Amino acid sequence: MPSYTSPTFDSRPGEVAGTLRLLAYLALAIALIFLDSRGAWLQRVRAQAELAVQPLWWLAGLPGRVGNTLRDDAATNTQLIKENRALRNELLLANARLTRFATAAADNQQLRALLGAAQRDELKVQLAPILNIDLDPTRQRLVLDAGSRDGVRVGQTVLDAGGLMGQIIDVRPMHSTVLLLTDPDHAVPVMVARNGVRLVAYGRGRSDRLELVNIPRNSDVKVGDEIVSSGLGGRFPAGFPVGKLRALHPDESHAFWIGDVTPAAQLDRGRDVLLLMSGQPKLQVPATVPAPAAVAAAQPASAQATTAGAAKPAATAPAATTSPSQSAATPPAATKPQAVPAQEPRR
Repeated sequence: MPSYTSPTFDSRPGEVAGTLRLLAYLALAIALIFLDSRGAWLQRVRAQAELAVQPLWWLAGLPGRVGNTLRDDAATNTQLIKENRALRNELLLANARLTRFATAAADNQQLRALLGAAQRDELKVQLAPILNIDLDPTRQRLVLDAGSRDGVRVGQTVLDAGGLMGQIIDVRPMHSTVLLLTDPDHAVPVMVARNGVRLVAYGRGRSDRLELVNIPRNSDVKVGDEIVSSGLGGRFPAGFPVGKLRALHPDESHAFWIGDVTPAAQLDRGRDVLLLMSGQPKLQVPATVPAPAAVAAAQPASAQATTAGAAKPAATAPAATTSPSQSAATPPAATKPQAVPAQEPRR
């Protein structure tokens, strides 16, 4: 049996050449490491290489940077929209609060004026809020949020800080109705504060106008005169401001004057009114008003009795003239001022 012998390996030329190249590269690397540690010249080479490849790095990172920019812009835009919406809501809320504060300030000013008028004239009054208003040319009324349970009664005088507004004509348990001076069915005895000339003021369905009819052309009535309540008829106390005479023009017959009066009260605005309680207020008649004797002497004998009656306080009028059951729109016929000439039918 033949003996076994191991195979023989022949060296190949390619393998020897590869081994030599590896050794050469290894030697070169060792030499470069030694030289770089001594002179650091490879750092300059690396810096120049990094500068050369810098555009390539910028181009490689461009998609990522663009994506981040777009994402940041979208987030910023969304945040700005939310902040803008929130700021708009806050601005609307602030404007609403300012409007409410302005309304409250106006109400406060009106209440101060009402309180000042009551204290100035030593009036016993009751404050009543306005619930509804009707300023139709044929119907001038107010509805108050106060009724019989609050002590309101038919015939009470209604005032504001400026002067006379009207009277209570209907009372319910919780509400009451005011007939304004400007209602076409309303008339109030008045007088000129300057000289005491007695007249009658009628409503014409306009909140900015009252009318004085049948004014004698020789009477001492001038534009700008203050018109106050005379107290005749017992419905309204004497001395309350009614308005100011702003114009005089002849009637159709040219025998009398017709006067246009601007109401002293603000009939078309305000949220509260004053109700005059029982008792005659202590209002002072202007010092320029002539004495009753002088007025009586200047009038015909048939009117002197009425003139003397006008100088008395309304509290001393007969009980029949102050009856609440009497018409609230027109003063009682028995107590109409006789000094005013006979009036034509109302147009």
